[in-house]
Amino acid sequence: MHCKATSGSWTDDKIASLRELWDEGLTAAEIGRRLGISKNAVIGKAWRLDLPPRRVSDAPDPVPSLAEVMPPGTDRCLWPLGHPGAPDFRSCNHPVAAGKPYCESHCRSAYVRSPGSLTLPRNGR
Repeated sequence: MHCKATSGSWTDDKIASLRELWDEGLTAAEIGRRLGISKNAVIGKAWRLDLPPRRVSDAPDPVPSLAEVMPPGTDRCLWPLGHPGAPDFRSCNHPVAAGKPYCESHCRSAYVRSPGSLTLPRNGR
């Protein structure tokens, strides 16, 4: 069977395979592996072909929430001291500031306003 190139290395067969694998829900990386091209090439071609966007809501959140990393009822500062894996690695363990995972001292280090972030009065003046 003759494969007519449409642009670059994209043949009609590759485009048909891309559409089929995309509809099956495979990741762009997996489609790229199967077609012998990069993930970015797959994403770019899918965009140019106006394929439906992928659902990402089912993917796990890469950044855990505070509730997931802070044990419930913890009232001691969790600021890490030392190097993870070292025998002396530990948390600060001072009482926490209200609603924060750290003590007052470590909150001053953790929550720093950038120089350009000024709070304006509610009326905007």
